[in-house]
Amino acid sequence: MRKFPIFILLCLLFFSIAESRASYFPLKNKRTIVIPAQSNSRVKFGAERLAKSLSLVGYDVKIVQKDKMPAGNDLIVIGTKTDQLLNGLRAVNGTGKQLGKEGFSINYNKNKNLIIEGGDYSGALYGCMELSDEIKTKGKLPDQISVTDQPEMVLRGTCIGLQKPEYLPGRDVYEYPYTPETFSWFYDKDLWIQYLDMMVENRYNSLYLWNGHPFSSLLRLKDYPYAVEVDDATLKKNEEMFKFLTQEADKRGIWVIQMFYNILIPKPFAEKHGLKTQDRNRPIIPLIADYTRKSIAGFVEKYPNVGLLVALGEAMEGVGQDDIDWFTKTIIPGVKDGLKAAGIKNEPPIVLRAHDTHAPSVMKASLPLYKNLYTENKFNGEALTTYTPRGSWAELHRELSAVAPVHIANVHILANLEPFRYGSADFIQKSVQAMNKIYGAKGLHLYPQSGYWDWPYTADKITERQLQVDRDWIWYKEWARYAWNSNRDRIEEINYWGQQLAGKYGTDLTAGKAILNAYEESGEISPKLLRRYGITDGNRQTLTLGMLMTQLINPYRYGLFTLMYESEAPEGEMIIEYAEKEWKKQGHIGETPVQIAKEVVEHGKKALASINEAAPKVSKDSEEFRRLKNDIYCYDAMANFYAEKVKSALWVLRYKYSNDVSDLQKALPFLEKSVDYYANLVKLTENEYLYANSMQTKQRKIPMRGVDKTFIHWKEMLPVFTKELNHFKRSIDSLKSSGSGKANVLKPFKNAAVKILSGHDSYIINKDAQVFIDSVTKIKEVTEQLIGLKGVKLNKAQQIKSGTTLKFSTTAPVKVLVGFFTKKDRSYLAAPELETDASANNYGQSEIKISNALVLDGYPPVNIHAYSFGVGTNTLTLGKGACVILGFISEGQEMRIYNAGLDGKGKDIDWLFE
Repeated sequence: MRKFPIFILLCLLFFSIAESRASYFPLKNKRTIVIPAQSNSRVKFGAERLAKSLSLVGYDVKIVQKDKMPAGNDLIVIGTKTDQLLNGLRAVNGTGKQLGKEGFSINYNKNKNLIIEGGDYSGALYGCMELSDEIKTKGKLPDQISVTDQPEMVLRGTCIGLQKPEYLPGRDVYEYPYTPETFSWFYDKDLWIQYLDMMVENRYNSLYLWNGHPFSSLLRLKDYPYAVEVDDATLKKNEEMFKFLTQEADKRGIWVIQMFYNILIPKPFAEKHGLKTQDRNRPIIPLIADYTRKSIAGFVEKYPNVGLLVALGEAMEGVGQDDIDWFTKTIIPGVKDGLKAAGIKNEPPIVLRAHDTHAPSVMKASLPLYKNLYTENKFNGEALTTYTPRGSWAELHRELSAVAPVHIANVHILANLEPFRYGSADFIQKSVQAMNKIYGAKGLHLYPQSGYWDWPYTADKITERQLQVDRDWIWYKEWARYAWNSNRDRIEEINYWGQQLAGKYGTDLTAGKAILNAYEESGEISPKLLRRYGITDGNRQTLTLGMLMTQLINPYRYGLFTLMYESEAPEGEMIIEYAEKEWKKQGHIGETPVQIAKEVVEHGKKALASINEAAPKVSKDSEEFRRLKNDIYCYDAMANFYAEKVKSALWVLRYKYSNDVSDLQKALPFLEKSVDYYANLVKLTENEYLYANSMQTKQRKIPMRGVDKTFIHWKEMLPVFTKELNHFKRSIDSLKSSGSGKANVLKPFKNAAVKILSGHDSYIINKDAQVFIDSVTKIKEVTEQLIGLKGVKLNKAQQIKSGTTLKFSTTAPVKVLVGFFTKKDRSYLAAPELETDASANNYGQSEIKISNALVLDGYPPVNIHAYSFGVGTNTLTLGKGACVILGFISEGQEMRIYNAGLDGKGKDIDWLFE
């Protein structure tokens, strides 16, 4: 009898729990999802996703396939405007608007059945995803809903690189065959599903795969069977993975696009025919053209649902007729051959990348041959600098958007953001608005926020490597949200992202908004720093590692990429311009270096205040929040490092005009502070990050040349900045004691013993020497170090028409000194530039060794670059355009980098720091 009351109590408790559970999860609440009998895979996938969302909140769901509406209520009917199933079922609350591409409507009809209608299969899918999101937010099926929506941008895509942080043994840049040893993650189907699910949840509809020459990993050609770079088992695996990937992507409404470079050939093919895999300056030869055309044809036939993104530049000589010929006579015919073999009549889009080519000219020549050409161009180069692009870069975008059915803006590499977290919704929304309004772009092509070369991992120093798709969720979500609709209300967006972040970290809405504010304040720092102080928008500069003082006070020495200032930044002044105007007491224009120094420090302060305000309220994912918080501290330290160094640089530049040592003494405290802030940055990153930059090859140049994974971490740079500071102190002491300006004496170069095999004559470099055989032009001025060297006399007209080839032999390693005219003109050979040519440092030639070293009568000044060659017979091959070859020196002879100043713009002061 004693047990009876306990039994009653347990029964009451059970019914109480059951009643409570029923109130949250109404298990008897049934729903039937109806889709057409012959449904497209996207409609099926959407229905399954919707069913799963309903099940998770307690609904009993089943999916049926019919072409006729079944009787009853509580139905969810999904289809497209052409499906028989939806005939007569138009919703009573619909807007009546015609549904466009990927558009959808969600409404109840008069019988209280829920109708999801898509303008096409993707629209039906997105309607299902929209309703799923609503269910997740509210915990139940909405009692009332009336939504009609469609995307602003036609293409919304992300990118994955099948590339590596370093070169593979015996290979060059971009040469990465698809193998399990090199890309184990490529064969991980679960990882692909995770990534594709992220994409569809964010409504991305295109996935770009980047690789130098993918064809030799994906098919075997009948005429060139030896060109395959993988074994038979791997080739089979690759075929299987491509089929899996494209099928899974298609059911999520995602178009897979394979990118490739030109002209790049596989290693087995190159070795068989005695060719280089890459040779930027070689002419188009029939063998390579035939192989490439057949590779493209075979790829299109085998993978008809995979698109092609064509990069004409990098591996073939930049802008010129060769680009046009290659695209019109090799690539387009290859695509057409493949379509014919596959029996496909409709032309799929080919995406032309407007990089290192004159894309408008290529389009003009190509459109008569192939109508469905899309174009793609970088948004802010290989960085994120501004949402107010202007100048020639904006004009190029507008020109392309006017001729292409779809023009795509590419958010590329993000070399100034890595590796710290980035999630400024405000900056990103304004950037997408700029793509639409300034560029006329109808597509987004988005790179990973950081770590592109090390996909799928982040740089975070964690025992089990962190996935980019997990860490940078907000990056993908923000760009996708605004690619769908960039004109969302700002106040509503603050609430939306506040809620997202509150959910992520288990805080209230106020703290969620504070985290957003930390993202947005810190999100202004890197863009502003690069666009006002940087050398380049390319990935040869790692902004977060800092900059040398010589890079701030003499940026042209490092190959300043002026387009960044002219087009990818608001109107304003560089540090050197500001200093000159200050000395001349002239007015300033636009955004100034001093202004930015103040602004980035203020952004850092506000970001810190916001992240610390939110910290006590975090109850979820606390370890990730700790890493985010540390990143905010990193941004603050970096902002202060740059601000103090820029203040110092302005006093140093004043000395250039004043010759007053007291100006250098005023610069010193600021430089000391900058090193202190950098030391703090080292502490913040030492145990948190494996590296600052994911590209760890010789292409990286700023702040230091990166070879074999050197200078990839802040702790490697602190001794460099400390040495720079100490050298500056010694320079000041030397000036104070001696009163003279220059302590370093330059030794004249000595001629190295070489034998010229290409029939060129030589001449002795000095004033009044004639440098071209077809011109009476003489040397007007020359820096003393070059006097006495044996220059090579060249035919200028031949250089402009066909380029320059110099063959020579040597018994010891040498440097060839090549002079490039500083004016940008088609008649002058362009200096090596890593922004457009990945091979521009293969001989150590990308850096200017002596600026303004030579002046010819009637010509612009000449900058000297050095090409290194080893023992034996060598060939120096240069592109089309005039240049001068100023002789050979021993590889071991010291070359101190400096500005000879023969342009009349002032003395060299780099010696103060090196």
